Amino acid sequence: MIRMRHADNDSKEICDINVTPFIDVVLVLLIIFMITAPLTTVKIPVTLPYSSSKNMEQPNHPVYLTLKTDHTLTLNDKTILLKDINPSINTATNGNKEEHIFLYADTKIDYGSFIMVMDQLRAAGYHKISLVNLQNKQ
Repeated sequence: MIRMRHADNDSKEICDINVTPFIDVVLVLLIIFMITAPLTTVKIPVTLPYSSSKNMEQPNHPVYLTLKTDHTLTLNDKTILLKDINPSINTATNGNKEEHIFLYADTKIDYGSFIMVMDQLRAAGYHKISLVNLQNKQ
């Protein structure tokens, strides 16, 4: 905003930056991040392996399947049995076989248990399975 002083005959321009709109935008962004951050986290404790690959874009309503160290399965926040993967996944995805399934597995899980879960998902008709890991352990 440019203001002119009229008090004296010396007309000098004073240039001030109006920071009020900037502060408003920053506060709105802060509120948006405060609301969305808790919604994007998974609350099931597993130790994930690390990778140096790039992250992929996540869908609006992701389906998380977690294989914990005690070999129990959790679909989003609900514990399920291995034999119940098919109906549970169908319910979570509304029967959409093209839905991405995000598979979490603890580093202490043996390869055989992991493959059993993968086989159950494939037998249910889900082939878009994303394996979740942590990025770049430094």
